[in-house]
Amino acid sequence: MNIAELEKLGLKNVGQVFRNLSYDELIKHELDNDEVQQTNKGATAVDTGIFTGRSPKDKYFVDREPSSKYIAWGDVNKKVSSEIFEELLLVAQEQLSNKDLYVTDVFCGSSIASKRSVRFVSEIAWQSHFVKNMFIRPTEPELEIFKSDFLVLNACKAVNEKWKEHGLNSEVFILFDVEKNIAIIGGTWYGGEMKKGIFSMMNYWLPLEGKLSMHCSANVGESGDTALFFGLSGTGKTTLSTDPHRALIGDDEHGWDNYGVFNFEGGCYAKTINLDGKSEPEIYNAIRTNALLENVVMYGEGEVDYEDGTKTENTRVSYPIEHIQNHKKDLMAGHPENIIFLTADAFGVLPPVSKLTKGQAMYYFLSGYTAKVAGTERGITEPVATFSACFGEAFLPLHPTVYARLLGEKIDEHKVNVYLVNTGWTGGAYGVGKRMSIKNTRACINAILDGSIKNSEFDVTKTFRLHVPKTLGDIKPEILNPRNAWEDKELFDKTRDELAEMFINNYKKYQDGEHVNYDAHGPKVGS
Repeated sequence: MNIAELEKLGLKNVGQVFRNLSYDELIKHELDNDEVQQTNKGATAVDTGIFTGRSPKDKYFVDREPSSKYIAWGDVNKKVSSEIFEELLLVAQEQLSNKDLYVTDVFCGSSIASKRSVRFVSEIAWQSHFVKNMFIRPTEPELEIFKSDFLVLNACKAVNEKWKEHGLNSEVFILFDVEKNIAIIGGTWYGGEMKKGIFSMMNYWLPLEGKLSMHCSANVGESGDTALFFGLSGTGKTTLSTDPHRALIGDDEHGWDNYGVFNFEGGCYAKTINLDGKSEPEIYNAIRTNALLENVVMYGEGEVDYEDGTKTENTRVSYPIEHIQNHKKDLMAGHPENIIFLTADAFGVLPPVSKLTKGQAMYYFLSGYTAKVAGTERGITEPVATFSACFGEAFLPLHPTVYARLLGEKIDEHKVNVYLVNTGWTGGAYGVGKRMSIKNTRACINAILDGSIKNSEFDVTKTFRLHVPKTLGDIKPEILNPRNAWEDKELFDKTRDELAEMFINNYKKYQDGEHVNYDAHGPKVGS
């Protein structure tokens, strides 16, 4: 892309165009521009300003045919008129005019049958670095013939001063025009908006082609057995899929087409709060030259204090997947044998592992449950149940049942085993019980992946009616059935039924008669 091509996009008087710089070149620009600090391990560290996470209330899709008939409009997918989009596109174009610009060309999706070509334009070097880390980097021959399917203009320094007049949420704007294949970002510097913006678009494109897009991590064993790990933030999706004995396909976003599972990305985006080199050595050791840290606290000669959440609890690092020694080079694998739903149940009533029936798999996929605990957000003083359909509702332009239907079809076609694994609390709720040990959780995961869990005898729990193993390796039997781990059995029953009611109330939105209903496979209080 040259200056003339950028000017065709409405950008005027463009200065130098830095297209597809190498890591060394990008890092030099970042340092020369005073955008980052460098750590003693060679990674660069950036502060993303007042926005240290996504701004979901500022995300909109243009209300235009034919996409408007497919998009599930509501709190997640909000409408904006084409007139407002064009007005804010002009704001973004003016911001990016009269500037030196960074252009980054990447692929999203490692499957030739399903990938998309995406071009990012920004005036900030570290944002180009972030994109280079997170997406699939084309080869030099591929760059020479690169033609983008979708364009992102990141004008993060611009704001929408007319947001009240426009009826929008704030001066921040993240807008998508599906028909024109363009997105614009303004008012927020947070890198995750670019990553999740393209994820949202893949979640629009692929299901309409009969392909499943998924918010999950994935790895593959030496025998070629693929495993998927679904889960919301904080449930262990990245940690548990990063396994020295299994090749990592990816840690967050994947597709599932006729050829198998494939990564959308070419990098990882891991949380770093309380990161410990002993418990998570692969991620810890990935933070070196070319890695990009966000909002961490540093001291001394480039030392990082991973325990310091002063700026945010959502400290993160992006790094190319090559930083994980044991990764799948082509970022693809065959159809999965096992699917694992991860939840961090802070109420302490879900078992550490349970085998799901097909109906239960659909129910818990649509529920997408985990729990937030005190300290994770302002105002939270006790566990709060969180339900996010398909473990990624914030990124789903289509109705959640579209993704559930595709998952169900693939489970049937490929005879996939599905499990629910609780990485949360045992022996009591948060504040009384204790967090499930990584050792026990790993033992559950290993028993699933090596198939030994199938040799167990199973009990069926009350209310949630989950199939739990009576014994499993060296795990204490009383932990496997959560009621046995509580001293106060009556309090357990009360807490269990309260959580069950939360599930039931959340699931009512799928009982409108228009969609396949799996509520019969959910919890039943009193049963």
